[in-house]
Amino acid sequence: MRGPLVSDLMTRPVVTAAPGTPFKELVLLLAEHGIAAIPVVDEHRRPVGVVGESDLLARHGRDAHRPQPVFRKRRVWTKAQGLSARELMTRRVPTVGKDEPAAGAARRLVEADLRCLYVVDGAGHLVGVLARRDVLRAFLRPDDEIKETVEREVLQRSIWADPSAVAVQVDDGVVTLSGVIDRRSEVERAEWLTGAVPGVVAVRNRMKYTQDDGAAAEPR
Repeated sequence: MRGPLVSDLMTRPVVTAAPGTPFKELVLLLAEHGIAAIPVVDEHRRPVGVVGESDLLARHGRDAHRPQPVFRKRRVWTKAQGLSARELMTRRVPTVGKDEPAAGAARRLVEADLRCLYVVDGAGHLVGVLARRDVLRAFLRPDDEIKETVEREVLQRSIWADPSAVAVQVDDGVVTLSGVIDRRSEVERAEWLTGAVPGVVAVRNRMKYTQDDGAAAEPR
């Protein structure tokens, strides 16, 4: 059983700008759609940059009466003079493949302190955006849905457990597994697989086993 992919959680379609999109239209797009940044794409819909609120706000710090930069960094000062997305954008675009595991993308969002990742297909075309809220939305999944998935995908299809031998209880996304199955490795694998089910907040593994088959099961 696989965990969710980026394509399962991403938002589509994506609001985009062209390199020639003017300053005022960029501000309008951010305001109309309630977003903090907008990707800039080329004619093949490949992301070439990102314009964020800070890029646009730089204009407010411009001093028309002074020819010298009023910012410490000339790059920021240059952006303050920008009139189009091409001149304003940051060229480093944080992207992720649509078929990559969502768990790995979530780690990138946290570790790099990013608000979102722009999702691309195999050809590099922009197909979606994965924001922090998209990942968190999975935790709103109803408890009864989570319970049904754990019973079907984990216990029945992955470890072939007797449904009458294992009980699954879900409270606010916390899954409690109890009962008896054959091997220690199956108990450990059931816990790992359950933790990968979308919407699961934590797993309390209270299952027992009748045979100790050695080392812990490797995650698959």
